[in-house]
Amino acid sequence: MAHVEEIYITDRGGAPMQRVETVDAVAQEGLEGDRYKKRTGYWTGVDECQVTLIEGEALDEIRAANKVHVDNGQHRRNIITRGVDLGGLTGKRFKIGAALFEFDRPRPPCRYIQSVSERGMTRALGGRRGGICAR
Repeated sequence: MAHVEEIYITDRGGAPMQRVETVDAVAQEGLEGDRYKKRTGYWTGVDECQVTLIEGEALDEIRAANKVHVDNGQHRRNIITRGVDLGGLTGKRFKIGAALFEFDRPRPPCRYIQSVSERGMTRALGGRRGGICAR
């Protein structure tokens, strides 16, 4: 059964991601307390995502194949899911709890992520493993 495994937010670009048990989603803005809702993210105004999601299964693959740490929010995505093909949500709306989201686009990793995590993170999150943006 599809479910959310973990939720991460941070109040500004480059700051460590913080795991939270719950978070409020604000329509057309993002997650309460997160950098992109607060307009303090690294990509604010350029290539921002209101909410990012990544599959727990993709993180499992990365752990098994790479020596890159993807725990504790080092992947820089907001929501870790399990049991759902995020790429299959293209063009669709979906609910997480009471919040209604809409698939925005795939979220490939950028080189910036390595400056706030570790070398090799961009490659590790490449392909379909980078997750998606939602609004």
